[in-house]
Amino acid sequence: MVPDVSTGSDTRGLIAYLFGPGRRDEHTDPHIVAAWDMAGAPDPGRDPKATYSQLAKRLDHHVDLRTRELGGKKPSQHVWHCPVRTAPGDRYLTDAEWAEVARRIVHAAGVAPEADEKACRWIAVRHADDHIHIMATTVRADGRRPRTHRDGQRAQAECRKIEAEFGLRRLKSGDLTAPRTPTGAERAKAERQGQTVMARHWLRERAYAVAAAVHTEADYFTVLQSLGIKVKTRHGPETGDVIGYSLAAPGDTNAAGEPVWYGGSKLAPDLSINRLRERLPNQKAADQPRCAADSTDSWRHTTTAMHPARTVLDSGDDAAAQGYLAAFGDTLYNIASATTGPHRVELRSAAMAFHRARHSATHADHQAATALRKAAKELAYASNEPGGLAIALLFATVHLARAAAKWHEQHGHEQQAAAAEEALRHLQAGYQQAATPVLADLARRTPRPETASRFEAAIRHTIPAQADRILTDPAWPALVTVLAYAESAGHHPRQLLAQTASERELDTVEHPAQVLIWRITSQPNKRVQAARQQGTVGVGRPMPAPRAASTPPSVKANGIPPAEGPRFRR
Repeated sequence: MVPDVSTGSDTRGLIAYLFGPGRRDEHTDPHIVAAWDMAGAPDPGRDPKATYSQLAKRLDHHVDLRTRELGGKKPSQHVWHCPVRTAPGDRYLTDAEWAEVARRIVHAAGVAPEADEKACRWIAVRHADDHIHIMATTVRADGRRPRTHRDGQRAQAECRKIEAEFGLRRLKSGDLTAPRTPTGAERAKAERQGQTVMARHWLRERAYAVAAAVHTEADYFTVLQSLGIKVKTRHGPETGDVIGYSLAAPGDTNAAGEPVWYGGSKLAPDLSINRLRERLPNQKAADQPRCAADSTDSWRHTTTAMHPARTVLDSGDDAAAQGYLAAFGDTLYNIASATTGPHRVELRSAAMAFHRARHSATHADHQAATALRKAAKELAYASNEPGGLAIALLFATVHLARAAAKWHEQHGHEQQAAAAEEALRHLQAGYQQAATPVLADLARRTPRPETASRFEAAIRHTIPAQADRILTDPAWPALVTVLAYAESAGHHPRQLLAQTASERELDTVEHPAQVLIWRITSQPNKRVQAARQQGTVGVGRPMPAPRAASTPPSVKANGIPPAEGPRFRR
């Protein structure tokens, strides 16, 4: 059950909408289900003798009586409006049940406390099966304004109780940091145009993807414009510095043919100009590297930079943990941008799902995750997708998403935890799509039995506690092949196994052999490193590993995916 509190100043206009046909004739049988005084509230939906305009005027007079008693000087934003909607799939409530819901919400919000004879006047109108609209005039009989501080949050809390008592779907409690949802008018506009995505969502996705890839504030606005998005900046009157910005989707106009603008903070809290600057220092582009020395290095660097994140999530440093979660959100976008295989769809879905998990009421220390953010930006400019290294990175994201969900759950961030769980499911699906053929190919190329026996002995010597689990893991033949590659790249198998096993415990992982495979795959080629130091090669290469099947990339030169989806219009 979702309440959505807002305020306005036009009582008559709101009443006209509530009892009218709706913007698409969707209002059926509009009528009052509850009010401050059912006997004193004329119901335009239940009086066939009077005209609609007369009834609306009469109801407006009764509801707004208190403001008239002030001498006609209506306070600003004195109209309190709260639609309350059940979740999709919930049963339809009766009028009596909706009446109870309305009374409990106006009480919880402080608009009309129970048994308060001087409370504000209010009505609850039902014109659809799944929701009501509560409207109140926020002037009490004694002329004072009601105490409605944090009214939306209190209404949300009451809805959680109502859901439990009425047997409705239990929604997650929020902390007022979620991005704004599209308005009814925005939804109606999208339906009228036959669009599957609304302009607000479309812009939010592009803004997040661009912010994840660029290095400076100037680049952010430039790339957005290159995608066809209109950008309008707001400047301070004295310094002339940018103090805010708004975006408009291509072709999205209002009735007058003007662009429909959305402020950065209205798209998402962490897309405001101030939050962006915390992650995008305004320095010259020349000061920032645009790519790694070898594009394969960017995948390895990102995997390495992700390792400290799980330690930080367990450390108790909430600010640093929140900083890593924000950087991880950017990383997911850049991984999806750099990926060319069929699993890219799941990765993009994971990035979008992680929106809600990337920020909370906890202040983020973005400096703590500088290394991860910098490494992830290299991915936006990577020219290829090295199969083994790319899957190793994807494997790391699965474990970090699981850790993020656990961290949010421990901190009582219900919506964020649910978002991280959803992202985890997409990442797991993407990993399976990418890894399954690669693991099968590795297993087919297992070296001769003598080599496998030697590596089995190395496992039992270096990781005795987990040896049986590793050797019975279905991925053990693939691990043998990877160890052979590592040995040919200059690594000592026992030392390498000891090192990778110590990076993080293996007790709780379901497939320890797969864990070792991707940890080893992300190690550099020691022989090439030595040759590079001697000046005999120009670039480094990863250890030989099979490449995942891929399709030609569809990204711009700057690493940002091209604008996809509909062209918006009025």
